[in-house]
Amino acid sequence: MVLGVRAIPLTFVAHVLAILGLVFVLVWTLHFRGGLAWEAPNKSLIFNLHPLLMLVGFIIIGGEAIISYKSLPLRKDVKKLIHLVLHAIALVLGILGIYTAFKYHNESGIANLYSLHSWLGIGIIVLYGIQWLFGFLVFFYPGGSTGLRRESVPWHVVFGLTVFTLAVGNATIGFLEKLTFLENSGLAKFGSEALFVNFTAVITILFGAFVILSVLSQSPAEDENSYSAI
Repeated sequence: MVLGVRAIPLTFVAHVLAILGLVFVLVWTLHFRGGLAWEAPNKSLIFNLHPLLMLVGFIIIGGEAIISYKSLPLRKDVKKLIHLVLHAIALVLGILGIYTAFKYHNESGIANLYSLHSWLGIGIIVLYGIQWLFGFLVFFYPGGSTGLRRESVPWHVVFGLTVFTLAVGNATIGFLEKLTFLENSGLAKFGSEALFVNFTAVITILFGAFVILSVLSQSPAEDENSYSAI
């Protein structure tokens, strides 16, 4: 299904939302939560790396990788390489983001993998890795036959969008979970930080929505920029 709207305006909105998401998560972790650290006596500073890496590294860069076919006026082979590299960066940063959550839990004496958010997170990162490996082998190197690539494109697109949607949904669960913990520890429910976290989650959802809409919209040149041309 292709929507009867052009992709470029939708990708522009997605880029703006990506910048807002970056700003919001930085303000939250640096201003409200005290900063970022790989090693620190205050273990919460270690945890602060988790939302930053997952939102900016995994979701935003992953989303930009998805819409690169619709937003970059480049040759198909160049866009394919950019698509592959951005997804690889997103995957690596996502793995680091999950590691920081384990590191925080282990150094704070907190149990691991007890929440729905953590279960989904592990499953999603595994699916993301499978999707990237499949795309690399079939569409990049060594590359499948023309028939295999043609038949794989719809499944590759649908599976990729499904994993991305799950990632966005799980990120919002993560914001909710962390905010709930903070509020149970005394954070004001209608305070500035609580509102800020909620707005960050809303921006994340809107970014995901516009990424998906851009994929379903009309490419600037259908024969050059669409997923059907992979």
